[in-house]
Amino acid sequence: MDLRKLKTLIELVETSGIAELEIQEGEERVRITRAPMSGTQTVMLPAAAPTAPPPTGGPHNMGSEPTAPAKPEGHVVKSPMVGTFYRAASPGAKSFVEVGDTVAQGDALCIIEAMKLMNEIEADAAGTVKAILAENGQAVEFGQPLFVIV
Repeated sequence: MDLRKLKTLIELVETSGIAELEIQEGEERVRITRAPMSGTQTVMLPAAAPTAPPPTGGPHNMGSEPTAPAKPEGHVVKSPMVGTFYRAASPGAKSFVEVGDTVAQGDALCIIEAMKLMNEIEADAAGTVKAILAENGQAVEFGQPLFVIV
């Protein structure tokens, strides 16, 4: 998508009463959101690959009950906000924690970047990190499980 189109779209959002505009052309997707009192924000994301729906109950599942996803055993640390998950303080730096590390309550586990602010997420329970459920650089949602501590 060329710069002239982006400028035109930004102007459209600024001059109209709409709060958000999202357009997809091929594999490029542009989302323009009007932030209150701070102007307009433009974010370009790669288009997500289509995924196949999960298999439904076919002949192999007849007579059996649907299985629920397994709940991780232990204390689950969830994301307190929407943002981007980072395992280390900076690119190339050592990760805050690895699977098998022992953590105390209050130890830093990761950083979530939200609106250009780096928010350090701390362990709210002591124990051993059993699983890291998010990938470095992945967008995370509010309440999304990030770590399992046992």
